[in-house]
Amino acid sequence: MTRFVFITGGVVSSLGKGLASAALGALLQARGYTTRLCKMDPYLNVDPGTMSPFQHGEVFVTDDGAETDLDLGHYERFTGRPAQKSDNITTGRIYLNVLQRERRGDYLGATVQVIPHITDEIKNFIREKDGSADFVLIEVGGTVGDIEGLPFLEAIRQFGNEMGDERSLFIHVTLLPYIPAAGELKTKPTQHSVKELMSVGIRPRILLCRSDRPIEQEELRKIGLFCNIDENKVIPALDVSTIYEVPLTYHREGLDVQVLDCFGIKDPKRPDLKVWNDIVHRVKEPEGAVDIAVVGKYTNLTDSYKSLNEALVHGGIANNVKVNLRFIESTTFENENPADYLHNIHGILVPGGFGERGALGKIKAAQFARERKVPYFGICFGMQLAVVEAARNLLLLEGASSTEFGICKDPVVGLMTEWSKGNEKEERKADGDMGGTMRLGAYPAVLRKGSKAAEIYGTTEISERHRHRYEVNTNYKDRLEQHGLRFSGMSPDGILPEIVEYEDHPWFVGVQFHPELKSKPFDPHPLFVSFIDAAINQSRMV
Repeated sequence: MTRFVFITGGVVSSLGKGLASAALGALLQARGYTTRLCKMDPYLNVDPGTMSPFQHGEVFVTDDGAETDLDLGHYERFTGRPAQKSDNITTGRIYLNVLQRERRGDYLGATVQVIPHITDEIKNFIREKDGSADFVLIEVGGTVGDIEGLPFLEAIRQFGNEMGDERSLFIHVTLLPYIPAAGELKTKPTQHSVKELMSVGIRPRILLCRSDRPIEQEELRKIGLFCNIDENKVIPALDVSTIYEVPLTYHREGLDVQVLDCFGIKDPKRPDLKVWNDIVHRVKEPEGAVDIAVVGKYTNLTDSYKSLNEALVHGGIANNVKVNLRFIESTTFENENPADYLHNIHGILVPGGFGERGALGKIKAAQFARERKVPYFGICFGMQLAVVEAARNLLLLEGASSTEFGICKDPVVGLMTEWSKGNEKEERKADGDMGGTMRLGAYPAVLRKGSKAAEIYGTTEISERHRHRYEVNTNYKDRLEQHGLRFSGMSPDGILPEIVEYEDHPWFVGVQFHPELKSKPFDPHPLFVSFIDAAINQSRMV
């Protein structure tokens, strides 16, 4: 029997509902239950694929090619369960589905309304998960009180009534702000948030109270009294030094026990939290440290590189070192010498991105790494611009560039219009919808025997997730390889370059895909493990 847990948020946004959902999923799995985590987002975009990273943070990509909310990355990193396209829905997708049905005449001439048609579509999204796991955890995006979130709240209210308390549970995440002048935490915002939720017919049975300092038992009792919630089910959710400590702190506060109690599950299996204790120990007590420069174009918002940041931490966990990230805006290098910023760095990572802004700075970062023998990791755009750098400075092709920036004399990176995925042919057009012209999701690659890539992976056949429109042009492959840039990974049909590396460099690897999307603290991605290991070696030389 599948039990459904709905996680809502109140008072302010960015409280960490996604992290709370992921941590609860990890705790339930540690007790032997299967879990599935989903996200419902109230914005009108069909998906976040066309949204600026400054607006929404990173776009997380699943194996089946969905562009989703970044919280699905948390879900995967904490539970290890691969997310799917059907795990994320937006208001835009809901309305699109309903309007398409209306155009087809599926509603037989009925007046299409928010209730019941929109709410029914949301409930269909939820019902599809029935039977897929012991527990389905569904995070509702936004903040209680937002007008755009009302259809979702109404839908889960109806669903909760249909399922009953035996199969549905509402958890509400709130904030207890500290007022320095008063010298105390304030519970009133939480009270009002719960009141707002109850005004739409939802009574949370568990409260997660975010705070930057310990919450007195009397405060918890007061919240429970005024919010009509069992005092034991008002759970402190205090700030921690690493997100991977959250499952442990929630367990100590009794969150998993109270969730099981709400469903009438008595005497459950004790959780096995050894892996989380080991991860936290390695994060808090590293044996050393390395400094990694992330040369990107969205560095003002660290959520733009959420999975990337965590994958670097995972590489540090595997090598038992702390990874200090230094974010550098790539436009900085367009008018300044990269050496002024990178001379004492142990590794350089150039992440993905779109558009010409900041591209020259990324090219200069790749050149610095190549010439100074500093470990370099180019991901997607970072790989493409490393190839452009090689074409300009090794092949001496001054006009080498990407057609993404316009017409160029030597298009070493261009728009591939046709490629194979399995036994099917896929196509894209330069003037197609931005959300439908990328190579998205998991694609296989074949690695050259004896290459660094094959050594790192320990195999010659891999599958990785992609999100890009442009590809490295193989017409320049032979000349680039003559100058040391080896194409060590290709698509199975040999058409699309997947990995490049320098033979005479300690560690210089560019990949067309996004390996960070598959990295987990208990299963770090091998490329990040190897990159951090190379950075450790570099630190001994600096």
